Amino acid sequence: MTTPSLVVGPLLRYVDTSRATIWVETDRPCVVNVLGYKAPTWTVHGHHYALVIVEGLEPGTQTPYTVVLDDTLVWPEPESRFPPSVMRTFRDDETFRLAFGSCRRSAPFDEAGLKRFGADALVALAERMAIEPYEQWPDALFLGGDQVYADTPSDELVERLRKAHADRGAAWDEVREEIGNFEEYTWLYSESWTPAPIRWLLSTVPTCMLLDDHDLRDDWNTSQAWRDWITAEPWWPDRVRGAFASYWIYQHLGNLSPSELELDPMWAMVRSDVSNGERSAKLDAFAWRSDAEPDSAQWSYYRDFGNERLGIRMVAVDARCSRRLDPNDRRIVDHKESSWLQARATMPAPGQKFDHLLMATTLPFFLAHGIHHLEGWNEAVAGGGWGKRAMRFGEKIRREVDLEHWAAFRQSFDVVVEMLGRIARFDNPPATILMLAGDVHCSYTARAQLPGIDPTSPAIHQLTMSPFRNPLEKSIRVANRAMKTRAVRWLTHRMARSAGVADVAVDWEVDNGPWFENGVMTVVIDGRNATVEVDHAAVENGRQVLHRTLTLPLTGPPPPIAAKKRRFSRRRT
Repeated sequence: MTTPSLVVGPLLRYVDTSRATIWVETDRPCVVNVLGYKAPTWTVHGHHYALVIVEGLEPGTQTPYTVVLDDTLVWPEPESRFPPSVMRTFRDDETFRLAFGSCRRSAPFDEAGLKRFGADALVALAERMAIEPYEQWPDALFLGGDQVYADTPSDELVERLRKAHADRGAAWDEVREEIGNFEEYTWLYSESWTPAPIRWLLSTVPTCMLLDDHDLRDDWNTSQAWRDWITAEPWWPDRVRGAFASYWIYQHLGNLSPSELELDPMWAMVRSDVSNGERSAKLDAFAWRSDAEPDSAQWSYYRDFGNERLGIRMVAVDARCSRRLDPNDRRIVDHKESSWLQARATMPAPGQKFDHLLMATTLPFFLAHGIHHLEGWNEAVAGGGWGKRAMRFGEKIRREVDLEHWAAFRQSFDVVVEMLGRIARFDNPPATILMLAGDVHCSYTARAQLPGIDPTSPAIHQLTMSPFRNPLEKSIRVANRAMKTRAVRWLTHRMARSAGVADVAVDWEVDNGPWFENGVMTVVIDGRNATVEVDHAAVENGRQVLHRTLTLPLTGPPPPIAAKKRRFSRRRT
């Protein structure tokens, strides 16, 4: 009998001051051993997985680890040019580094692939880490959506899908070259996460993840009209079951702490002694309910980074699955999810403090002003702001132009603004509130201010980084830049007001960007101070490298700007 081997992984997922979790996919059932902590694999649809919980680590230490399947050492690979994979528990000082971004297409790193998609920012990050001291490495990595592209897979996978779907009927013509079920999702993850630099990066930097539309399909849950169309398609059920079941296994499991895992009924189910067929069926049923009944599952989560001396909370908010699409009560997060968000962002545990609050979503909260006003106008028109005859026009524009960010769900936008005001008025507010996002295939920073609140306490910033590797077409870049101009801002604001949209109780300014190159951002925290480093990827002498574009202090007084009245819109009540 041949020995077991790794298919995907290892991925270092959750880490705190004394614990870590390691996720793997193997080619057959086996027992996975990491530092003496063992876990048997469990099987879903013929694929074998394990999540190993390692405990008893010392705070502030770096522990090299190996992966043994049964009695076979499978990691590290013997000829790897990268340093040993390590578990780095949170330091006991007051420093922390979080790298983040989104949107990464899989493509070869040959001349054609680099010309079409550019350098891969995560590959470049791994290459830089390999020659840097570990003190300069990210302490964690947030992957903010579109880790895989189910609707636009690589050329190699398209050929494989054409063969797999050759006998499907005419109803499959539109999606014949797209991912269709759980098995095909496993191909996506394997392709995306197994290139050597990516594999090493994910094995040694703890990761937290969220899904966005391309993890399932472009424009997912844009509007009720979109859902009415998509749910009538014959291929949709298999896609949904495959998307959510694979997301739960490959991404969501590792977002949870060991304590949270113990409370998760699906985690208990997959490790129980049910048959493999029953396990697959139960996970498929859970996946279907997750889409059909959004409040039956929760994909949002939080992580507390830091230690007793430094309080850092990241609240990762699902802004895609939990949407409420009723045109009369449209919300980007439903009532249940909104209540959860406010509780996690405003109520530390007894004795706990938030020195920094990170609100991570896949979609930017503060957009360029022209886009913000356009989305407010569009939501109002789709809701009857220009009369019933224009409602269908509003829905058509919403879907065709992707007007679906927080600004296009104004009730939710207002709830978050009110929440930010409450946090800012705490007796001891966080030093920063950082809104982390991706999705828009450009990167920028924006500083926000609430009326009557000291702009330095807390300092509120939108930090948007996208893509890791999927640059925009030049024509769309031009349109994106135009949305930042004063003329477009004035015009779209007038349009919004004409549809019955009023101003919001927050002010912001895009102060850096937009940039359109592939890249990664890193939030650097040192006590109550914070900085963001913006790096963009390039190819030099055949190597993928990162170049520093900007180092921006996030705390302290904002830079002086010319005094002017800035107006922002919300749905008028």
